[in-house]
Amino acid sequence: MNDQIVGAPQEAAPFPLSILDFAMAGRGVTAPEALEASIELARLVDRRGFHRYWVAEHHAMPGVTTSSPAMLLARLVGETQHVRLGAGGMMLPNFPPLVVAEQFGLLASMAPGRIDLGIGRAPGTDMNTAAALRRGQIGKEDFPAQFTELLAFLDDDFPDDHPFKAGVYAVPGRRQEQENGVPRSFARPPVWLLGSSDYSARLAAQLGLPFAFAAHLADQNVMMAVDLYRRHFQPSAVLDTPYVMASFGVMAADDDHEAQRQAWAYSHAMMRMSTGRSFVVPTAEEAETYAYSTRERRIMAMWNAKILSGTGHQVVEKLRAWQGRVGADELMILNLGHSPQAIYRSTELIADGFGLPQNVG
Repeated sequence: MNDQIVGAPQEAAPFPLSILDFAMAGRGVTAPEALEASIELARLVDRRGFHRYWVAEHHAMPGVTTSSPAMLLARLVGETQHVRLGAGGMMLPNFPPLVVAEQFGLLASMAPGRIDLGIGRAPGTDMNTAAALRRGQIGKEDFPAQFTELLAFLDDDFPDDHPFKAGVYAVPGRRQEQENGVPRSFARPPVWLLGSSDYSARLAAQLGLPFAFAAHLADQNVMMAVDLYRRHFQPSAVLDTPYVMASFGVMAADDDHEAQRQAWAYSHAMMRMSTGRSFVVPTAEEAETYAYSTRERRIMAMWNAKILSGTGHQVVEKLRAWQGRVGADELMILNLGHSPQAIYRSTELIADGFGLPQNVG
């Protein structure tokens, strides 16, 4: 198995534990404040020995500030020393594959051995915004072809008869080293396939790639998708056995009531988005006093049930239970609440609950 993908497990935790971040900007939180909070969170994650810190890609969502994972990751390279940094993920249909290969080749050259590239096929936004991103190509995407092209750019491995074989290549990358006559040392970032259904599970299995399932979006599908991935997995030069990471939405607080209040505020934002409104995370007080319709409360309950909330000890036990059911090789957690302070505290409590070190290195 490729050590660059898996890495060394944490000494205290029974399995690698990682973080997914949205740079949440709840009601009253500015973009600079949300981004500064994410930088502080990445420093904490690095210090406490979490395995990865991934940034999601979303667009036209007021509550989410991570519209450009590569740009935020470039800042985080200089703010961290140990943790792996990556995209969870880059929505490939939004970009030409060469752009993604060059952005992450650049990141991999800035932080060798610490960059991951998670790839998804969803738009990460509403369809009108997706149309603006994709310049009228909605419905015309060929994700497998795009993904194959991305891998070819990363590996500098187009077929001899391909029009890009001769003079089109990613910089930084392997061809650059060849052209400049330097030892071949470029280690392209490991590529993961992300999904919340069976599509990416099947493709990851076919290509022998690691698979990350977004259980924070579709926990009802996680067992099915992981089973499909494992049953159909084909060993590759990247992996000889399947490797599964599952991400869960969490909110830990010093008392169960506060954790539930923060989780409810996030569920309110998901309810808004589900009913055609913009994704805005209200304060806990606003969410508590909102006059919900019967339909809104039903949607709220559905999203709230997906969040593992409670004290640090309670959330850790729920994560352990999910890991036992799924048999995931690694867990990734997404802290879901209104305030940056609550998200930071949730991460601290979960790190404490798993017995992660206070200061790595």
